[in-house]
Amino acid sequence: MHEAGHGLYEQGLPKAAHFGEPLGDAISLGIHESQSRMWENFVGRSRSFWQWCTPVAKKALGPSLTATPEQIFQAANVVRPSFIRVEADEATYNLHVMLRFNIERALIGGQLAVKDLPKAWNAMFKDYLGLKVPSDKVGCLQDVHWSFGLVGYFPTYTLGNLYAAQFWEKINRDIPDLDKRMAKGNFADLLGWLRHNIHRHGRRYRAADLCRKVTGKDLSADPLMRHLEGKLRAVYGL
Repeated sequence: MHEAGHGLYEQGLPKAAHFGEPLGDAISLGIHESQSRMWENFVGRSRSFWQWCTPVAKKALGPSLTATPEQIFQAANVVRPSFIRVEADEATYNLHVMLRFNIERALIGGQLAVKDLPKAWNAMFKDYLGLKVPSDKVGCLQDVHWSFGLVGYFPTYTLGNLYAAQFWEKINRDIPDLDKRMAKGNFADLLGWLRHNIHRHGRRYRAADLCRKVTGKDLSADPLMRHLEGKLRAVYGL
């Protein structure tokens, strides 16, 4: 669902009419990641999604799937520190990004040599997530970004989480019964909102300006915190 979110954004850009022009291209990696993280987490880990998807999954997987929608919803939102970033829960995910960002700053600034990266990673991982890294396979070598030369990419995931949460609050104000629609398998209204408010603009605005235009506010961590607190109170009965 994460990669599908990227694909939906690309499909929604006005490429046919504006190929090679700013309007035909994505505004930023942060906005791009907001689309993928939204479909992955705000939709895919939601209770309403699994109310719709569980019967579909049972039809595809057969009698081996015995869990109820509520059980799947809770399982998809368990908070537990883990080694692999792409498998992390929403609450601990950004700690993985913070670790990589701080390591990148030290590498670029000359405070950390590449040969010392594994040791620094393991120490910071223990500090941030409380886990002792057993091998570089699940440690500093787990991502492809550095081998591709994508230094500085990781913060776009956290920016994506922040944008997604702020957009999500506006979406729910504009579509107040969105949960009921998703529970029935209606995702077209959500996609239509994204097409109209995000995708069609291409690079018409800077990311921060688009956020203000869509939500009426500067980007803030408050919506993401409200989202996490609300979801995890439901999961853990708090």
